[in-house]
Amino acid sequence: MQMDITPNAWPRNAISHAAKLIADADGIILTAGAGIGVDSGLPDFRGNDGFWKAYPALAKVGISFTSIASPRSFQRTPRLAWGFYGHRLALYRSIEPHKGFEVLRNWGSKMRMGTWIYTSNVDGHFQKSGFSGATINECHGSIHHLQCLEGCTPEVWSADYFTPEVDSGTCQLLNDLPTCPHCGSLARPNIVMFGDNGWLSQRSLPQRANQAAWLEHARATKARLVVIEVGAGSVIASVRDFGRRMREEMGAHMVRINPREFTVEGRGDVGIPARSLSGINTVNAILMRQ
Repeated sequence: MQMDITPNAWPRNAISHAAKLIADADGIILTAGAGIGVDSGLPDFRGNDGFWKAYPALAKVGISFTSIASPRSFQRTPRLAWGFYGHRLALYRSIEPHKGFEVLRNWGSKMRMGTWIYTSNVDGHFQKSGFSGATINECHGSIHHLQCLEGCTPEVWSADYFTPEVDSGTCQLLNDLPTCPHCGSLARPNIVMFGDNGWLSQRSLPQRANQAAWLEHARATKARLVVIEVGAGSVIASVRDFGRRMREEMGAHMVRINPREFTVEGRGDVGIPARSLSGINTVNAILMRQ
């Protein structure tokens, strides 16, 4: 259930405690799910109702998110699959990240360890908002990169050359399908999909190595870390699980910003029942006064 709570109604001691955790930290582990992008204008795919509201053409034929977001959809109905992903690619390119991204970046810029980002989002909005790609682990891949559907090569390449033209009434790609430069077969996004045994992790390997190095440096220097979780749910728990591990392995406290699932488990952690932008801005207002 989504909470309808205005910032003035939030427990002030919780907001103040969140601000203190951030002010006292040497570095931020920023964990983010799809909810962080809703205030930028990105659709919420929570359940089929939210998904079908964003894609009425798929609602008409009863195609669910888990069905279209699969390698099988590219094999069976490539123009429909690329209609869906092509629309998303164009959307992510055109929409600007909300101002909360800038606030988060500013918090980390004042700390000696800076910010490490772990996100399930494939939209590239952390890079677009000015975060360094060297400080990001995109655990589900990126829509801005492609791979061969047939797996003829381990290579992953940029999607910058591909400008999709999509008929929104049918969710069909109108222009040429993107193809593999090596074998000419259909290309697919380098994204972890449902029922996906063919995702190529080559691009993610250096991200994981950078993450391990950042965490090792934090351990070696006894850095005080805070996990800031924004818009991550429990249905697909990749981001939440990583945040829990960081609390256990790095001794970090957590600030969780989520309008529905804001309860925290750890003593000294803070749950804020809010959407991303309002939650970030309210904590920032306290920090600005310190």
